[in-house]
Amino acid sequence: MSLGSIAALIAAIALVALVGFLAVPLLKLGRVLEETRLLVRDVGHNSVPILQELRGTVAEANNEISKLSLVTEDVAKVSANATVVAEQASQMSQLFAATLGGPLVKTAALSYGVRNALKGGGKSPKPIRRGQ
Repeated sequence: MSLGSIAALIAAIALVALVGFLAVPLLKLGRVLEETRLLVRDVGHNSVPILQELRGTVAEANNEISKLSLVTEDVAKVSANATVVAEQASQMSQLFAATLGGPLVKTAALSYGVRNALKGGGKSPKPIRRGQ
């Protein structure tokens, strides 16, 4: 055996050892890739029903949103009408106070004074304290 054949034999043994060391990670990588393939297949099969259900949910949500927009439009109309009614009520109360408020207070004071005069027979009324 010559020196060249011994070197070739050592190189061949080293190559076999290297292939042996690399075979274990390659086999593990193969198993990982197989599991990944199965996982992707399952995700593909399971995602179709989920996406169909999601599409139905989105369609229902869109229907409810369109109904909600109609309701908000009606609420805006009612709010506008309520504002008009409140303004008209304010104007009516101001008109009532301006036209009937003064004479009504005077008539009430006169009737109170007449009642006290008829009941009391000459007693002076109690003085009204201001600030209470």
